[in-house]
Amino acid sequence: MDYLVTAAEEGWRVADVLRRRLRVSYSALQSAKWHERVLLNGRPVRADTRVRAGDVAAFLPEPPRPAFLPEPWDCPLKIAYRDENLMIIDKPAPLPSQCGKGHDSHTLENALYSWLGCQADFVYRPVNRLDKGTSGLMAVALDAHIQQLMQRELHSPSFQRTYLAVTDGRPPEDAGVIRLPIAKEEAASVRRVVSGDGRMSVTHYEVLAVRNEPLRALVRLTLETGRTHQIRVHLSHMGCPVHGDFLYGEESPLLPGRFALHSAELTLTHPLTGESLRFISPLPEALARLMGETFP
Repeated sequence: MDYLVTAAEEGWRVADVLRRRLRVSYSALQSAKWHERVLLNGRPVRADTRVRAGDVAAFLPEPPRPAFLPEPWDCPLKIAYRDENLMIIDKPAPLPSQCGKGHDSHTLENALYSWLGCQADFVYRPVNRLDKGTSGLMAVALDAHIQQLMQRELHSPSFQRTYLAVTDGRPPEDAGVIRLPIAKEEAASVRRVVSGDGRMSVTHYEVLAVRNEPLRALVRLTLETGRTHQIRVHLSHMGCPVHGDFLYGEESPLLPGRFALHSAELTLTHPLTGESLRFISPLPEALARLMGETFP
């Protein structure tokens, strides 16, 4: 990561430039300066070296040490955005976000490894994750420093996600805030439940459309917190589970392998440039059909 020193920064220590402009953490900078990964105009320098206008200060993150390399899987990916720091991917469903028990080779992680050319130092660094049955936008960092910066901003104005869900039944109000604690059902279960022993979880919702016979609703949701299965648990607890949600409602033959939850909008502040970025993913056709043929 490079930074072009301006006249206003002339005389600063290179360490100050990296900390204040590239937001390098203290611990990362301490490691970098002992391993010649603090650079000025392409050459290793001491962290207290003074800079001049026009100099290029650079920080080389610690080389990744992948625990393993995934198997490559040649699967088309819809890339909403990419630069040298991060990617925004529009994930289809059903597709697991990463390798794990029961899906070791056909995942977004395997597909991204292949898409990036099977790099020898590949490390998968998702900023946010989507369930296998959820489609839509998710962010992936391309190095450890960017991942750390972005995860600090999760559920803040600098990283906001909006979801669309089609529910069986409808929420009791047209709009509201769900404030209910969520805990793991039991040690061996993947299910979550509303429980006084859980962590407080906050979901904002707005009903956008309602269809009768069968009663369904299109609901827009935003998160203040990011608990596992938060939207699915909160909607189910209100008596209107996500359509097709086999864990918290009923599996649907209309949505094989997935359920009606979609990450539709992602707004973030770029961790290095400060630029405001906004991405939109339309409601998938299969979910729109649940609301009737006249739904746009």
